[in-house]
Amino acid sequence: MEQLGSILPLILLVVVFYFLLIRPQRKRQQEAVKMQNSLTPGTRVMTTTGLFATVVAVDNEDVVLEVAPGIETRWVKAAIGRVVTPGEPEAAADETAGETTDLVADQPAAGETGGKDDDTAERNDGHDTRKS
Repeated sequence: MEQLGSILPLILLVVVFYFLLIRPQRKRQQEAVKMQNSLTPGTRVMTTTGLFATVVAVDNEDVVLEVAPGIETRWVKAAIGRVVTPGEPEAAADETAGETTDLVADQPAAGETGGKDDDTAERNDGHDTRKS
């Protein structure tokens, strides 16, 4: 009886782990495979890397995507992240996917030099000595 009392929390932890992590992940994976298998030519998609394209052809495990008019690339079906609905603008699609990040938040705006470079230009009589 005492051994059951010490093993019970471990069993409970495994059950909670299954319902909170494993089961939802498996469900998402099954939905992704279902979406990838239902691709047809003309469907607008976004790859897992964020590339927007239109499906041109579907082979067994490959998909031919048209990135721009006349530019086609071959991708594995698993690289297709989601289908973009026709009424959904691509900029809003990025926000709904949770992939919006500010990569250049600390950099000055175009045309501005910012901090250290301004001091250098002042010391050199207004001439910027940086090489392009």
